Amino acid sequence: LLLAGFTKNFANKKIQIFGKTEIAYLSDHDKNGRIAIFTRLMKADVPCLIISHNAKIDKELLEIADEAETSVFISPSTTIQIYQVLFEYLNDKFAPFTTAHGTLVDVYGVGILFTGRSGIGKSEIALDLIERGHRLVADDVVYIFRKKSGVLIGTSQEMLKNMIEIRGAGLIDVWSIFGIRAIRVQKRIEVEVQLEDHKKIENYDRLGVDDEINEYLGVKIPLIHLPIFPGKNITVIAEVIALKIMQRVYGIRPERDFMHRLDKKIKKNDQIRKYLSGDVE
Repeated sequence: LLLAGFTKNFANKKIQIFGKTEIAYLSDHDKNGRIAIFTRLMKADVPCLIISHNAKIDKELLEIADEAETSVFISPSTTIQIYQVLFEYLNDKFAPFTTAHGTLVDVYGVGILFTGRSGIGKSEIALDLIERGHRLVADDVVYIFRKKSGVLIGTSQEMLKNMIEIRGAGLIDVWSIFGIRAIRVQKRIEVEVQLEDHKKIENYDRLGVDDEINEYLGVKIPLIHLPIFPGKNITVIAEVIALKIMQRVYGIRPERDFMHRLDKKIKKNDQIRKYLSGDVE
């Protein structure tokens, strides 16, 4: 509507995209008319203008944009394609974010966030998983942002990208040692594994039926408390946790099936006991 002269409620802080309709409207005017319309748009102080379908515009119009210090981009993509790319990019760029002290690893395609006190062994577990073919996303400081769809994405800070710190060995460049297959730029966070000293845990879930959760940026993810003691193979346990998360995606819950069978067994035994208790001579 701004092109036609209606300036009320014009969203001048938004990126403007010219498609076939807008270009056709400009083409219907003579050169002076196009200059007047374009000048009106540039005076609105828009962030930038993107022209789709590789459409051509007059040199004079580009000079007007240059004077207004407004960037003009010409793209071969369609209007809807440009919109979709911008929508995804800007949503991620301006998404709410937080940070977590931990290590994020892609295990069988499942994003596991290892947390726990400093020095408990998060990085060592990650290094062992990398050696077994899994992929490092971030170590020490995990940058977490929430996508529009309510998905948590974890990535590394630029300074620590592809790096992992092992006490006694120092900083390790995972990419240069293990290759490109050992790193990943970002990953969805699907479960948090909190490593804890086994002496500090008095009671913990032994069957896995109690679903505990943690929340980041309003998004809830499963939380698993894992006691640590010498000789315990945490790496294999982490792989099993990843596989269990994959089972849940398909609705498979072995622990609940076990509890269901146990309840049926208890009820059956109770019926037998009641029957026999009535057999009195």
